[in-house]
Parts: sequence; structure tokens; C-alpha cells
Amino acid sequence: MTTFELTKEYIERLETAIEQKDEKLLKTEMEDLYPADIASILLELNGEQGHYLLTLVDTETGAEILSHIESENRKKFIQEQFTIEEIAKYVNLFDSDDAADLLNEQSIEVREKVIALLEDREQARFIIDLMYYPEDIAGGLMQKELVKVNSSWTVSECVEEIRRQAEDVEKVFAIYVVDDEQKLQGIVSLKQIVLARKNTRIENILDDDIVFVETTTKAEEVAEMMQKYDLEAIPVVNTLGRLLGRITIDDVFDYITDKAEEDIQVMAGITGEAEEADSVWQLAKARLPWLVVGVAGSLLAATVIKGFEAEFQKVAALAAFIPIMGSTGGNVGIQTSSLIVQSLAEKTGISTSLGQRLLKIILVAIVNGLIIGALAGAYIYIIGESQLFLVVCFSLLSVVVLASFTGTITPLVLDRIGVNPAIASGPFITTANDIIGIGTYLLIAHLLLHL
Repeated sequence: MTTFELTKEYIERLETAIEQKDEKLLKTEMEDLYPADIASILLELNGEQGHYLLTLVDTETGAEILSHIESENRKKFIQEQFTIEEIAKYVNLFDSDDAADLLNEQSIEVREKVIALLEDREQARFIIDLMYYPEDIAGGLMQKELVKVNSSWTVSECVEEIRRQAEDVEKVFAIYVVDDEQKLQGIVSLKQIVLARKNTRIENILDDDIVFVETTTKAEEVAEMMQKYDLEAIPVVNTLGRLLGRITIDDVFDYITDKAEEDIQVMAGITGEAEEADSVWQLAKARLPWLVVGVAGSLLAATVIKGFEAEFQKVAALAAFIPIMGSTGGNVGIQTSSLIVQSLAEKTGISTSLGQRLLKIILVAIVNGLIIGALAGAYIYIIGESQLFLVVCFSLLSVVVLASFTGTITPLVLDRIGVNPAIASGPFITTANDIIGIGTYLLIAHLLLHL
């Protein structure tokens, strides 16, 4: 297949073909595309057009297309265009974890009706089990489909079981070994199965040094473990050690991507999930909370400035350096908090004490503060405002140190109380440091100039 490029002209051509019910042309076009490409096309069509296009591909391809559509878009698409029978038809072909995600997007009534219509009752039980778990723990990420064998079996019996189970498992990374109570004992690679003699017992060739997680393990920890140990899949057990499912790398990748998008939005001051296709009110509502915080901060900064009104009347040039104090404080705060948030996200077994972190950050701040203070001081001499030399130099040094301190403490405190520390890298830090920067500058001016 050639690389697909989605263009306005291409969509218009498809819309015309859909309007004319030109099934031959549409089927020919879809045959040359990957399901992910067709999913991107559906997002450009209205619901009715997308539904019609989906009916022209086989059910298996249709299920894969639906799995590539993001949750919010898929939820609306299915609710508006699909019958219960159609949903069940596609869910039958989904992996259990993807099926649980799709049904969790629907109402309770729709979920129950779809599950009742599923032909594969084992699949139905799998889905019901998975719908119980929140999406931010291992149980919410795992899929029930896997290949498992009993430790007492021979390689020959194991091969037959692999053939039977593999029909329902899309990707086989390893064979999981359990005992009679379904407790996880280890794994056997396909290579070991191929090389071993037929009558060799699985317990003699299994690898019991395995990495696994419990259903309640946080999704972030699962991702860290899979990255640390370079795993393509990780088994999931309950508190009794019984094997319940596995998490594959693509499920973890999807989760990490979603969390990264959320963090980027939070850092930008956008609450909730915002998509370009959302309504004007939804987009405005997502941006409004932190904008209100920003305005409140600015009003507070204005109040601080107003408190030094007499000083401005005596030395009007003071006003010229207010912007540099606010912007410097905001930039330093964001730089520092971003590093702290990154270190929190990449936790290791070796932790640095708060005192060590603060000492290092303050030393860096002093170096930076002295350098930018000197640069600003040189500029002040050039423009002929030498009386403000010490004021600006000391102010910039103080602002950089205070902003670094704020940028360090805020995400650490948020993390300690269980709030997403990425919030600290957004408008909160910028607004707080605007006030700190301007207040510090005017206070130092008042003290040094004896106004």
C-alpha cells in the first residue's frame, strides 16, 4: 500500500460517491487503505456518511476501524448511527479490553443489551470482568485474551493448547504457565517450546523469574515497569497470584499518549478534555477557569503596583522595568517546575532529599540571577538611569531565586497531596511569580532609593 494523504479534494470526491451510492468506487477506495486511514476519513464525514461507508467494508475491518477512532468521537458516532445489533456485531470481534472501553462509553441500558447479544459468551464474561476496573490501573488496561498452559503438561500437550487458544489471541508474545489453582508460575517462550522434546514437562523449561503486576497497580507504574524491563507484554494477577490477563505494549502506549495530551492541556491552562471539534461553549469552558485565575492574579499585581503609586510619581522610570520582573519570574518558575515534574515522573529507587534539591536549585538561580542582573544593569547605564542600577540588579537576583523556590516547592506539594503536579507548570506558576516578581521589585526599590 502507498502512503495515504487525506486532502479536502479526496473527501469531496468520497462525499459525492456516497451521495450517489457508488458502492463500487467506494469499495475500491477502501480496499487500498489501512483501517487507521479509513478511521481518519470517517472523522471528516458526517455521521450518516461515515456509517454508510462503514457498512461497505467487512465486519472484521469495520471493528478495526472503530478501534482506531478516539473515545469521544466514537461515542457520539455510535450513539447517533448504530443499532444495538450493529454494536454487538463489532464488539464480538474486539479484544476484550477494547470492547470494555467501547461499552463503557455507552449508557448502562446499551451495555446490557449488547452483552446479552454477544455470541461468544466467554468474551461476554471477559468484558463484564474488565468493565469493573477503572482505566488508570492495571485491571483497566489488561485484556483477557492470552495463551496459558498448566505446568504439569508436556510440550506436546502445550502445542495443542497453543493452537486452540491462539485462534482468539491476535499477538502471542509468550506462553503463561499456571498451576491447578490458576496461579502464575512463570512463562515459556515460543523458542523454548520449539526446541524442547515433545515429552518434556513445561515445569522443567519454564522461566519463573518473571515481572508481573496486580490488578490494582497504577497505570503509570505499569508503563514504567514495561519500559524499564523492555517488555512487550506483562501478566496481570489478582491478590492471590492467579493469572487474570495481560497488558500489551500498544495498550500502554495508548494510555501514555492520552495522559501526555491531558498534561499538555493542563500545563496550558485547559481543564478537562478539549478537542478542536468541540462546540464553542465546550472550548470556552475548558479555557475559562485558568483564565479567571490569570485575571485574578493580574488584578492582585495591579493592586501591588497601586500601593507604590507615590514611588512612581518620584521615579517614573521604575515603571519601565515592571514587565521584565514579571516575565523573568514566570519563565524561571516554569523552567524549574518543569524539571521537578519530569523528575517526579521518572522516579527511581534513589531519591534526592528536599534540602539537596533546594540547595542545588538556589545555587543555579544565584548564578543565573547574577548574570541577567549584570546584563540588565549594563543596559540601565546605557540608557542613563544609573540610579536604578542596584535596584534592578538586586531585584532580578531576588526574583530568580524566589521563582526557582516557588517552581520547586509547588509541584512537590501538589504531588504529596495527590494532585497532578503538571498543573504547577501552567498559569498557576506564571501568575504567582508575576505577583512575587513585581512585589519584590517595588519593595527593593522602596528600600534602596529611600522613597
